[in-house]
Amino acid sequence: MELIRLENITKTYHLGEVDVPVLRGISLSIARGEMVALMGASGSGKTTLMNILGCLDRPSGGRYWLDRQEMSRLTPNQRALVRTNKLGFVFQNFNLLPRTKAVQNVLMPLDYAPHHRTAGDARRWAKLLLERVDIADRADHESSQMSGGQQQRVAIARALVNRPALVLADEPTGNLDSHTSIEILRMFQELNAEGITVVLVTHDANVAAYAHRVIRIVDGRMADDPAPSHHERAMAAPHLATFAHGSRLASVDGNTSTTAIVAVAERSTPPVEAVRATPISASSPAVSTWYHDGQTESRRTSALRLPATLRTALHALQRNKMRSTLTALGVIIGVAAVIAMTEIGNGSKLALQKTIASMGANNLLIFPGWALSGSVNLGTGAVQTLKPDDVDAILDQCPAVAEAAPLVGSRAQIIYGNRNWIPKNIIGTTPAYLNVREWAVQEGNVFTEHDVRSGGKVCLVGATIKRELFPDESPVGKQIRIQNVLFRVIGLLEPKGANMIGQDQDDVVVAPWTTVKFRINGLGNAMAIAPATGTIKTLNNLYPTATPLYPALSELQQLNTPRLVRFSNVDWMMAKAVSAEQIPQAIEQITSLLRERHHIPPGRDNDFDIRDMAEITRAVSSSMALVETLLLIVAAISLMVGGVGIMNIMLVSVTERTREIGLRMAVGARSHHILRQFLVEAVLLCLAGGCLGIALGRVTSILVQSVKQWPTAASLSAILVAVAVSAGVGIAFGFYPAWKASRLDPIEALRYE
Repeated sequence: MELIRLENITKTYHLGEVDVPVLRGISLSIARGEMVALMGASGSGKTTLMNILGCLDRPSGGRYWLDRQEMSRLTPNQRALVRTNKLGFVFQNFNLLPRTKAVQNVLMPLDYAPHHRTAGDARRWAKLLLERVDIADRADHESSQMSGGQQQRVAIARALVNRPALVLADEPTGNLDSHTSIEILRMFQELNAEGITVVLVTHDANVAAYAHRVIRIVDGRMADDPAPSHHERAMAAPHLATFAHGSRLASVDGNTSTTAIVAVAERSTPPVEAVRATPISASSPAVSTWYHDGQTESRRTSALRLPATLRTALHALQRNKMRSTLTALGVIIGVAAVIAMTEIGNGSKLALQKTIASMGANNLLIFPGWALSGSVNLGTGAVQTLKPDDVDAILDQCPAVAEAAPLVGSRAQIIYGNRNWIPKNIIGTTPAYLNVREWAVQEGNVFTEHDVRSGGKVCLVGATIKRELFPDESPVGKQIRIQNVLFRVIGLLEPKGANMIGQDQDDVVVAPWTTVKFRINGLGNAMAIAPATGTIKTLNNLYPTATPLYPALSELQQLNTPRLVRFSNVDWMMAKAVSAEQIPQAIEQITSLLRERHHIPPGRDNDFDIRDMAEITRAVSSSMALVETLLLIVAAISLMVGGVGIMNIMLVSVTERTREIGLRMAVGARSHHILRQFLVEAVLLCLAGGCLGIALGRVTSILVQSVKQWPTAASLSAILVAVAVSAGVGIAFGFYPAWKASRLDPIEALRYE
């Protein structure tokens, strides 16, 4: 049956403006099972003809059928698929992958086969082939650890791994000694005897003599073709055979002449049947046993196998460990910068948020309005428009408000024993203030509403007051003097630290607002005062009622129990929204209520001012976001530099591995296989660099926290983004080198030096 048919094949190379014809109308036919030698001098066109037969190149003219399929018009990827399914190559220079084990070299064509075997089955098949070519003991040796003959045996096993119908051998003994050459040629005869069509390309007539048929090529034309008949092809023995196992050659100065090879071979020519032992076809008992025995292992381990492309990329990176490490260094530094700067930024943001929260989350500050005097604006607080009853109304009628408290401020000296201190703030308020500020009592209790109504002389002190006045004892239960008024300390507030503008929040005394306003600030217009004349002046009749609700007090009783006027104003108020999302609703509700209570007509300005703490938070957060963005830009530049380095190294790798790319294409790799392999290599480098960069960034963040005492916070999102960015950098900067590799011509790549 005809396997190969050529009709008027021509090939012309275009070198600039010069056309160089190489093949000039080759027509021939090769039957299935033949062993044919293409013989000719250097430059005769025999290698070009072999490249066309092997679908590595396409003719300029004519038609080529392989196994009754027309090859001349196929695309490069279609020709690669034909090479995978039907062809095997044995090269003069062996073309084994460097720093790669023999078994992995044999397995390489299987990575590009349409139907992938499991890793266990493929490895068993490769070892069987290495055993078949008598080099099983070198299966785990690298090519540099083997002799030329052993490397050629590995190349033959690689050519057979996909069970090809046609084996093409280009000068298979050109780099071998005479004894090894005979062994290799004998092996080709054995393969041919098992039914594989073999085409030898040689310039040596003695090597060509091992074939059934010799086709001579002279200046791109066939000189002669003694094509045997069908009967002769079936019955003829090889023209020459090789030594039996163990034969030796006499040599002169270590070199055995080709004449000696032929002479000894002629004396020991075995019949064709003698070389038909140990078949390797698919129906072979050995292969059948291997196939069935491998099923259990394959099913058990198939789920653990790596994809072929990933495995190939890992092997390629492993062969160049130092270069891979240096290539990933740019990504390592970039990702480490991203992680470290993000964690430092997050730590600063959390510290800021904690500081803002310590001032009271979701807080609203309500200040009295401003006033004009002779067209001069006296500023906020010039008029006292806020009253304690406004707080009660806000709590009752504003559903978006969770808590509210009036505040009265003062500043005075505190005396305890022989110590004194002037706190930053003396705040008069209600117990609700602590809820608004989210401030807990560390020791003792909080004053009550009864203390507010009665003007009780009790207070809470902050941590700074405790440190200054009570360094060695608890302040709870002690009495302090403020403006000659004795206060009993009933509680110690938890420390809050400094606020976002650096003021000490713990340097504070908190007392009932009535006590601070009427006793410390000394606003006597709100209380009954006993004059020196003995006459009692009181404000009880300011708003007389028709019928007294209570019996009139005596003058002495009124002197001992002064009554507070309930229409007193407060300095400012503080409210807490139910949630941060409801702050706008709370502002709107408070504004509407206070305008109504203060009888402000439409179109007039408010006599109060509401300040949103969230605005301060947003402003500070915006500044922090700007700083974070600047830090990330610096880190992104580092990643960009790392990406450029990866692209540069990958381009160098493509140039350095041009022959490897050509070899992979010759054994069946399509363009997408090469593209995917180099792209996966780039992504693996970036992912490895990203993981190492994450570890380095975390270590840097921890060192900054421990040495500089800067706040840092780990960020899972930053880690995920770093991994994603690393993969993106690998894809973005690895695509062009991968694309360039996939566009190489296999013939030019194999010729590259």
